[in-house]
Amino acid sequence: MKLNLVLAESALELVPSELRNDPSVVSDAKRRGVDASRILLDRSFHHRAMLRLKDGLKRGRPDLVHVALLSITGTPLYSEGGVKVYVHTYTNEVLELLEKTRIPKSYFRFRGLVEQALTERPRNGLLRVSESSFERLVKDVGSDSVIGLSTQGRKTSMDELSAMIGAARKPCVAIGGFAQGHFSPKSLEAMDELVRIHDKSLEAHVVAARVLYEVEKHST
Repeated sequence: MKLNLVLAESALELVPSELRNDPSVVSDAKRRGVDASRILLDRSFHHRAMLRLKDGLKRGRPDLVHVALLSITGTPLYSEGGVKVYVHTYTNEVLELLEKTRIPKSYFRFRGLVEQALTERPRNGLLRVSESSFERLVKDVGSDSVIGLSTQGRKTSMDELSAMIGAARKPCVAIGGFAQGHFSPKSLEAMDELVRIHDKSLEAHVVAARVLYEVEKHST
């Protein structure tokens, strides 16, 4: 069994066109010596511009995605080829990690890698980029059981969650790649189960680490 793990609706995107002339974005692009259309939206630098952005609180946190990917790719299950990782973004793009790809530990190197991938969309390299909704992604990978993790789901023990994953032929687990908010209705429609492993909201890297540890533990 190989687990498909999706960071869904992730707060990872290039600066949208409506914000590219904002002073905070222009200043950041000028400082870096690149066009504003080629940089990641990042609340750390573009907070003021994002105040008028739709779903602004759910977007512009590439650092959270970076930390989650470091947590995932540092596990034995990943290094042994037991998990396939996809980053589905708020803007419906999918970054597919090639098997056993290691993510740069430096955020700034990670940022540059993702910006290049989203801008140039290379056919080869550490990341492959395509356009896809979450529901289309899980259909394309052929998952027979799609499990979403959310505080809106029914309370589930880690043992029960691991059993659910283990019972599937090609399981998919979706973890929200954003700091605030919930999965969209369309994403929820593509899930077979929606569960929560804690009553409080946990960051994506914590959830991912717990899930992969349980899968490792029950697969030995």
